[in-house]
Order: sequence, then structure tokens, then C-alpha cells
Amino acid sequence: MPEGHTIHRLAARHLELFAGQLLQVSSPQGRFTDGAGRVDGRRLTDTEAYGKHLLHHYDGDLTVHVHLGLYGKFADGERPVPAPVGQVRMRVVGGAHWLDLRGPTACEVFDPAQVQLLRDRLGEDPLRDDSDPRAAFPSIHKSGKPIFGLLMDQSIVAGCGLIYANEVLFRAGLAPSTPGRLITADVWDELWADLRALMKEGVARGRIDTVHTRHTPEAMRRAPRVDRHGGEVYVYRRPGQPCLVCGTEVARGSLAARNLYWCPSCQRER
Repeated sequence: MPEGHTIHRLAARHLELFAGQLLQVSSPQGRFTDGAGRVDGRRLTDTEAYGKHLLHHYDGDLTVHVHLGLYGKFADGERPVPAPVGQVRMRVVGGAHWLDLRGPTACEVFDPAQVQLLRDRLGEDPLRDDSDPRAAFPSIHKSGKPIFGLLMDQSIVAGCGLIYANEVLFRAGLAPSTPGRLITADVWDELWADLRALMKEGVARGRIDTVHTRHTPEAMRRAPRVDRHGGEVYVYRRPGQPCLVCGTEVARGSLAARNLYWCPSCQRER
């Protein structure tokens, strides 16, 4: 499932392609026909990312809400518009470009009240300038649940996914099993600041890189990481390989059916 940085990149891309235009919106697949009809011919006024949710705002106070889930993908290109290929849930056509959406978990039209309900159930998004890390801290500090799971809870931290959760905990030297109640306000502030910086870099680069300069392939004279997720990381999907910092084998476990990775030497409960 795409993490928050990907959704923010998509929001910026779609705004660049279609801002201020009267758009043709359709559903070649047929599963979004009614929703497409509600916004077809309207002007796109803004786009927005909140966590893993993408919002296309149209005039008339209507918003298309998209959650990609595990299989959702966007594709875009310049006109002329090609014939639909595969199950295109939503097609958007503007003056010079087209956009296709396939396989999302959600594609629906919201009114302002529904948009607010979505915002209300989401936590703080590290990539949004209106986010407040101290608003998330009480949910962290009062909980006995592992910090790994709390970071993945979208009602606490919106947009943080599996890779960022594993990597930011390594960089903080925190075991993923550390109970939230042991996280102090100062530690949380540092954790949040690092997560925000990593995710912003992900928006800029279009991939997740989490290693410090001294641990890059060039600095360590090692082979670059080869993985479909791309990017240089410390522990994510590196079980059995040596820690880039201390050489200890990276461990793998599971929590709430999610894979977690950590260095037993570098990450200890506090």
C-alpha cells in the first residue's frame, strides 16, 4: 500500500495537470458512473492529501475521495486520450492531459460534511503544515501498545506506513515493541521531527531513503539495495543481513499481522 509521501506526490501532480480546468470525468469500468456524473463538467479547484487519502476538490462543494489500498494505481498522459485498458474505475480528461485510476479500495464523491468526517477520524499527518505532533502524543503516551503499532495507527499518525515505521524506529534506537507509555514528550518530538523529514524527502525524491550519508553504498563501498520498493534502508526487508551500523543480523517478527524489522543491538526498549 502506498505510504503518505506517494499520495502527496499524486496530489501535487494532479493539481499541476488539471487545476482550474473544467474536467470530463467518467467511469469506463462502470463502478463509479453515478459519482463521475456528479462531478463531470465541473472545475477542479484544488487537490489535497491527508495521510493515505487523496481528495480532488471541485466547485459546487463536491470532492472525489480516493484511497488506493493495496492495488490502486494512477496513470496519466498527454492527449489524445487512449482507449481504456483494463478496469478503469475513473477517467479524468482536461485540456491537455488525461488521468486513469484502476483498482482503488475507495473512489467516491463526498460533500463537505463527509470530508470533515474523514478528517476527524484521521490522526496527524507529518507532511501537512497544519499538523500538530503534540495532538498525537496523548494517544501514544497513555497506551501500553507497542510503538510500532501506534505509528501505524492511522487515527494517530496519518500516512505513516510499514517502511517508515520500521525505519524511523531504527533511527531513533527504539525497539518496535517499546510500549507507548515509555515514550516521553521529548522522545516523541524527536521521533516526529525525523519522520516528517524522511517523508518530506520521500515526496521530493519519489522513493524512500532512510540511511545517513555515512551509510550509503558509496560511503560504505557496498552494493546498492535491489528491491522493488527501491531506496536505501536500514532494516526494512533486510532480515538476516548485517546491520549497517553495528553488523548484527537484522531480525524479523510480526505484530498485528504486519512485518517488523529491527536490529537487536541498536534498538532496545527504554
